[in-house]
Amino acid sequence: MSLAGKLQGSITTLGIVGAGQMGRGIAQIAAVAGLRVRLFDNSAQATADALAFISGMLTRAVEKGRLSESEAEHAAANIAPANQLEDLSDCQVVVEAIVEDLEAKQQLFVTLEHMLGESCILATNTSSLSVTAIAAKCRLPARVAGFHFFNPVPLMKVVEVISGIRTEPEVCTALAALASRMGHAPVRAKDSPGFLINHAGRGYGTEALRILSEGVATVSDIDRVMREAAHFPLGPFELFDLTGLDVSDPVMRSIYHQFYEEPRFRPSPETARRVSAKLLGRKSGEGFYRYESSRPVLPNDPPENGTAPGRVWISSKDAEACTRLTALLEPSGVPIETAATASVDALCLVTPFGQDCTTAALDQDLDPLRTLAVDMLLPESPRITVMANPATSGAWRDAAKALLRVAGRKATLIADSPGFIVQRILASIVNVACEIAQQRIATPEDIDVAVRLGLGYPEGPLAWGDRLGRSRILKVLEGLHDITADPRYRPSLWLRRRAQLGLSLTAPDLAD
Repeated sequence: MSLAGKLQGSITTLGIVGAGQMGRGIAQIAAVAGLRVRLFDNSAQATADALAFISGMLTRAVEKGRLSESEAEHAAANIAPANQLEDLSDCQVVVEAIVEDLEAKQQLFVTLEHMLGESCILATNTSSLSVTAIAAKCRLPARVAGFHFFNPVPLMKVVEVISGIRTEPEVCTALAALASRMGHAPVRAKDSPGFLINHAGRGYGTEALRILSEGVATVSDIDRVMREAAHFPLGPFELFDLTGLDVSDPVMRSIYHQFYEEPRFRPSPETARRVSAKLLGRKSGEGFYRYESSRPVLPNDPPENGTAPGRVWISSKDAEACTRLTALLEPSGVPIETAATASVDALCLVTPFGQDCTTAALDQDLDPLRTLAVDMLLPESPRITVMANPATSGAWRDAAKALLRVAGRKATLIADSPGFIVQRILASIVNVACEIAQQRIATPEDIDVAVRLGLGYPEGPLAWGDRLGRSRILKVLEGLHDITADPRYRPSLWLRRRAQLGLSLTAPDLAD
């Protein structure tokens, strides 16, 4: 019989080792779910502080109407301090939430094995260490799995259930059921650097840093575009400031090196320089933004001095994008041309995907002086990105921004770049998710759930890729790869094959 199969009935008693933020959060949601909880910490004071904290959180939940008084009292009664590790002997699952140190976690599990029954599951809440490595010193590594919650545990309704190389599948099945019982969505993943959520998050910040390093756009413009056009709750640099670069920079470098310098995850020297300068973000009062009373000082949109052009010509090379841009500009009242060639006095607008304005202008034999590119990946957005080439005159740049203004849209002007801002970042996010699916680290369904709940993205990346168009995302990546020759933009085979076959990115292979 398997280890998990030796469990008699459902899991009733949960042991937790470590009474810090994560341990107390797990204890709280477990107790509310009706589990008996044994909470142990080497420091008796830490355990007492955790119990007092949980009591306070339960009281607040009653005040906010999330729990009744009787439910809160029952939950509080479910938690008991463990004075020694032996007090965990009746637990069916023990979760460690101690310091993020491999040797310490290994030693704890070796110690626990001597006092727990063979049917007890050992779960680690590690956020960055290999589950396989943690289990390696155990006599029964098959019962060790990752059970990674996110802070604050009661609010972050997702938990990664991670199988090490020797973990029995039934162990992860039992932990997934336990997570659901505690009101959290379990997402299952194979043991790999960054697991699922931190791995899937590599496309957002790293590509934004790349765009910044190329001088394409400013920090505030990149954030504005990602918030207002792509509807992210925070721009990438606002997120860096919230998390703290002293946290984000080591994570970026660690995952990059753990994947043996995979170009898709290449970090930027910018973050290391800022850490050295102690520009960490909100916690230091200054990061990518300056903070006053914990609020960022954000620059305003630059003033617009131009006037709309007398005529505008829109490229019909991409028929769908041409139709979208024509509809977007019609409220301006400016005459629109879509003939094969533009009038000599018309503003020329192209709508490339994965191509820069320079290449698009030259490919279509246009006058670079009056040619700009418009991002039509998300044409319904209130903010539209306009891209000039190095030869575009200032007057025509101002005219393009004014045209969008009279059409009822905000405009962000950026320097020449294959893929604009949104195209580059969203394509990178989708591509990383596709590669996670390709490597069978997680199922497509779990990838999308994990990203929405764990990272707060507006959509799951695979479903997003389907909605935006698999072929269009592939075209953006291929254009970036062709123009820059940077292997970070090579498309995942999961994306390429599904784009070629017309299959959904969320559909698993029939063989899986």
